[in-house]
Amino acid sequence: MQSDFHSLISRADAFASKNADLLILIGRILLAWVFVGSAYGAIINFSGSVGYFSSLNLPAPGLFTATTVALEVLISAGLIFGVGTRYVAVLVFLFVLAATAIAHRYWDYPPGPQQVGQYNNFLKNISIMGGAMLIFVTGGGRFSLDRKFGR
Repeated sequence: MQSDFHSLISRADAFASKNADLLILIGRILLAWVFVGSAYGAIINFSGSVGYFSSLNLPAPGLFTATTVALEVLISAGLIFGVGTRYVAVLVFLFVLAATAIAHRYWDYPPGPQQVGQYNNFLKNISIMGGAMLIFVTGGGRFSLDRKFGR
């Protein structure tokens, strides 16, 4: 039984080593997906996004929304294409840190569904920040424009 476990671990390690660059590409795309979806949602419902940021009492919510969309598009493209990947990873970390501090303060909500929803968003954002750290360490991998241009 223990031998089967060690064999499984050994095969998993070999798979990860052999396919590291492809797995980094897939990881970058999966990490970008949340920003693609968020930017798309804000673009097609810009007034709703402005309303949300207004509800958070942010100054200039229209400008805040436009800036957020621009950053999300930049982050998405950088991660998907692997351009300036390490810099984009730092941007992701800082962007999500700020978004978490501004919009997902679950402790400000009364116990119940809203607090649970905000807590789940808080946890999701912590995980995204972890993914950003990993991309910062690994860089874009072989399947990136960074690698193509020798970065």
